[in-house]
Order: sequence, then C-alpha cells, then structure tokens
Amino acid sequence: MSDLRPDRWQLPDGVHDLLPDEAWRIECLRRTVIDCCRAWGFELVMPPLIEYTDSLLTGSGEAMNLQTFKLVDQNNGRTLGVRADITPQVARLDAHALRSETPNRFCFSGTVLRTQADGAGGSRSPQQFGAELYGHAGHESDVEIIRLMLETLRVGGVPLSHQLLDLGHVGVYRALAKDCALSTSDEARVFEAMQRGSVPDVRERLVVAGVTAGPADRLVDLCSLRGQIIGDACADDSLVALARRRLAGASAGVEDALDELARIVAAVRVTHPDVRLLVDLAELRGFSYHTGTLFAVHDESGAELARGGRYDSVGEAFGHARPATGFSGELKRLLDSAAGIAAAGTATASTAIAGVASKHAGCLVHVADPFEPGAWQEVCRLREAGVRVLCALPGRDDERQRCDRELIRSEDGWSIEPLS
Repeated sequence: MSDLRPDRWQLPDGVHDLLPDEAWRIECLRRTVIDCCRAWGFELVMPPLIEYTDSLLTGSGEAMNLQTFKLVDQNNGRTLGVRADITPQVARLDAHALRSETPNRFCFSGTVLRTQADGAGGSRSPQQFGAELYGHAGHESDVEIIRLMLETLRVGGVPLSHQLLDLGHVGVYRALAKDCALSTSDEARVFEAMQRGSVPDVRERLVVAGVTAGPADRLVDLCSLRGQIIGDACADDSLVALARRRLAGASAGVEDALDELARIVAAVRVTHPDVRLLVDLAELRGFSYHTGTLFAVHDESGAELARGGRYDSVGEAFGHARPATGFSGELKRLLDSAAGIAAAGTATASTAIAGVASKHAGCLVHVADPFEPGAWQEVCRLREAGVRVLCALPGRDDERQRCDRELIRSEDGWSIEPLS
C-alpha cells in the first residue's frame, strides 16, 4: 500500500522552494551582484558545500559551530560539516590554494545551511553572496570593501538613499576593557552585559570586579556612544568627536581606533554622500574574531542587507595569517528589500563609454590614485559600462602586475593605455 501521509511533501522549517518567477529573479540578482564585484577586480571562487570541520570551523567559523550540520565521512570516519558561512572557506583558499604575498580579492555566491534560522521567519538555507580582500592592513581596504558592499546593494535594487551604513570598531572596546585590567571571568560578565546594552549591569559588574572610577566610567560611557553622523565626520557634533571627549584619558588604542574610524567615514562620504551613516561604538557583533572596523547596511525598514568587518587573524589557523576584510549578505533578503522600494532611475552608460567597454573587454585597468580629482567619477563610469577597474591600495605596487591597462590623465582628459 502506498504511503498517503499528508505531510509527505512538507519541507523542514526554515527551508523553502524557489518557484520559477522568484528563482529567475534570484538568479538575475546573483549575476548582477557578481558582475559588480568582477568590475571592481574581484575574482570569483566557488568553495565546496561540505568540508572537514577542523577547517570549516576554524577562525571566524568557530562562532558558527552550533549553526553547522555535521556528518561522518564514510571514506575515512572524519567529521564533515555543511557550510553555514562561506567566509572561512575563502580564508582557507587565500591561505592555501591561492597563497600569495600580494593582495587577493575574492567574491563568492552560494547556498549555506544552518541549524537555526537567523531571526523569525528567516531561512535556514539562504543564498549568500559577498567579497573578501586579503593582504592589506590599511583602512583603505576597509573603505574599498564598504564601497563595494554599498554598490552591490545599489545594483541589486536598493538605492543609496535607502541605505543606512552602520559603522563600529571593536578596537575601542578592546582598549577600554584592557584599561580595566579585568580577569577572564569578569570580562566575560561585563561583555555579556555590554551586548545586552544594560548600563546598570555593566556598572555593577565593574564595581564587583574592583575597577577604579576612571576606566570604569569610560567603559560605561561606551554603551551610549551611538548616533547618526550629520555633516563632516570630523565636526564637533559628530559621534566620533564626542567619543574623543568622553573617552579622554584612555589608552592609545582608543584614539587609534577612533582615528581609523574617522578616516573611513570621511572617505565613504566623499564617494557615497547619499548614504546615511550611523556610528555605533557599542556594537560588539562578531567580537570573538573581528579585529577592527565593523560595518552593516540596513534598509529603511531596518532589515539588515549585508554585514562585514576586519578580521586580520582569520588565516592564522591555516598557516598564513594575513590582514583581511570583507562582507556578506543574502540574495533573498536583498531581493525582498528591493521589491519593497519604489524603483529609482538607473543610469546607463553613454555610447562613448560603452565603446570603451567593448574595446577593453576582458582587460583589468589599473588606477594608481582613485582620489585624483575626477578619477573616481571616471572609475564609476567605466565600471557601469562593464570595464574591470582595480584601484590601487597604498604601498602595494605589486598589484599593478595583475593588470594589462592603466587609466591615464592627460591634457585631453582620461584614457586607457597599455601598461608602460
């Protein structure tokens, strides 16, 4: 007798089919996002769906341990994991398969599987996309990744004016906690209260730990250092400037982190003035593996579209520790956000620029100084037209070897020339 159970076709909670119309929209969005990354000089990688857990759960993957489905490899008895995040896999590729001393830029897109959905109604099998930049420690690489993140969301249908960029820096908390000279157990209790945003609990736990007034007050003040930036990032009314005043007297690590954050804010505002900015110095998401700047983008409804940050120690477990920064998002969430936003006019490339794109198809154009007057506008026009452009990172002249063309400015304007 056949099994006629009514739940035969029922899928697990948090796992969904994509039917034809939505499947096509997701696939078109995936290609749009990947093409955007390619135009910025990022190379596509496709790690496998499963790996041994001793590599999959290394570095940033440790935080995903409880989210990872595990099984036994029937060939050798070792434990396999179904990836819950692609970032640790890309770190392995950079450290091993594509080991290099020059910066590596990677982009990716693929399905991940998680034991629990990320929030009510979320998917346990989202289609993730993102980009990573390895091999450069300066804030300029964070800026490049943030700009790329904003652009992928823009081409994905969320106009810049509908994006809220949330910025933080774990270096501020790390330095303040170090000033408090907390034991491991006391720091864990303080950190838990910080994550909940409970100022009374933070203060109480610092008192119990015997922390003196100055360092304790500064750590408590950190809980309230969040707010939208209006105007110049270095103006007296900005949150960064307020943090400098309220955290005065802290160790040099605080000032270093605030300096870096101010430079990133200023750089992003130059190229993406329409994006709203929010600085949240009490944001400690991913604290266990992030080492510097944190960033996330939300739409006007508050939905998180992408997140990322700096994690310089991610490749250490693979024997090739390198500076690293990157972001990731979910295609379905981006699609849903774009569908809820009124369509904005899309710029199209001019005939002249389109001709340049055709002439230089397949080439990678090097830009020595993207902040030279007029250069960034030219870079944007070329990328919109499909020309691949790589903006130089300070101190990394070796990146020029990847390119076969360069953007040159002359008295007659900008031109793309063979590398000299």
